Amino acid sequence: MRLGRIGYINCYPVYGAVDRGIVPVPVELVTGTPSELNDLLAAGELDVSVVSAVEYARNATAYHLLPDLAVSCDGPVRSVLLFARRPVDQLDRATVLLSASSRTSVYLLQLLCQDVWRVRPRFAEARAEAGDLDALAGLPHDAVLVIGDSALVLAARQSYPHCYDLGEEWNSWTGLPFTFAAWGIRASLPKEERQAFYRALEAALDYGLSRLPQIAVRRRDLGLPDEEVIRYLQSFTYRLGPEEEKAVSEFSRLLDLLER
Repeated sequence: MRLGRIGYINCYPVYGAVDRGIVPVPVELVTGTPSELNDLLAAGELDVSVVSAVEYARNATAYHLLPDLAVSCDGPVRSVLLFARRPVDQLDRATVLLSASSRTSVYLLQLLCQDVWRVRPRFAEARAEAGDLDALAGLPHDAVLVIGDSALVLAARQSYPHCYDLGEEWNSWTGLPFTFAAWGIRASLPKEERQAFYRALEAALDYGLSRLPQIAVRRRDLGLPDEEVIRYLQSFTYRLGPEEEKAVSEFSRLLDLLER
């Protein structure tokens, strides 16, 4: 069995106990970006994985969602950020660099540009991970979408005069939380195995949420104060409740309109 996991700190509350063997899960762990894990799960190369909202919306029949587990925010997410050299309403025909790591974040940005900010930028893909942030300065651009731990680091540097939190912008627009990811498991797996995975990840999440200070200490490599990392993790809802499910449905509906 192969379990996909994202290496970003916002997934540590789920995977920390698995990594340390505190909650035993007899699987091979596969670490990747959200886009990479989406592709592996779709290809049948993973049995269960954190899966982005856009992937689930488009391939819902291929997976079962593990109940109650998600990565959602009801307001600012702080790690899906558009950094801009000028105000967002001045980005029409401007060059906006996109992270290749998360299709959900890219589509969310496109929706906001079209339906909220009423601008049509020129999008260009660029790798903007933690080790490549300094390289952005050498690429011509007016704005850049950065996600995950890299967004936290770049926000701390205050390198751009304007910063837009896509979770906050979505919430202001729709009044809904935004569900960035859930846990999908191949529909072909027996029900007993699906239930066993759910129980294990639920136990791991309970353990992780009770130990956020320890998670912050383990990620001091980010160069952020422990208190800031704890506040960041506390901003997430790791449950897939009715409002989070409604948010997934609304995002899927808007995506269909965007692509017509």
